[in-house]
Amino acid sequence: MIIAETVVGRAEYAWEYWKQIAPAYREEQSEVHRLEPYVYAQMIAGKDAARHGEAKNSWLTGTASWNFVAVSQHLLGVRPGYDGLIVDPCIGAEISEYTVRRVIRGATYVITVTNSGGKGATLTVDGQPIEGNEVPYAEPGATVEVTATV
Repeated sequence: MIIAETVVGRAEYAWEYWKQIAPAYREEQSEVHRLEPYVYAQMIAGKDAARHGEAKNSWLTGTASWNFVAVSQHLLGVRPGYDGLIVDPCIGAEISEYTVRRVIRGATYVITVTNSGGKGATLTVDGQPIEGNEVPYAEPGATVEVTATV
């Protein structure tokens, strides 16, 4: 759902869905769940279970890796494309600014996003505006400064 909401440009929905399952936003429930507050569980025991509310099978789920993809490539909006690095942030308005450092194909990209909660970003690469959201791949060893304004 998180990735789908970013694809259709609904940042607030995507952000709220992520917060509903992110361990950092569920800390108050870690005692009920009897689970480390920084991991995902495979399931939560239902009301008819002997240990209602207890989390089961932490560390055995692929949720963490999928959420890394959802957060890094879709909410923060930095993912590899065929000809370049796609910078397409779609994050909730409560996050006003962030920086992502991404190394790909031997080049380092430092991407600073200023977020006003709008849709679609305008990009500058090394101080020059570009059309679209794909930053061409640089030569290995290069450092590329990208500014995105949403």
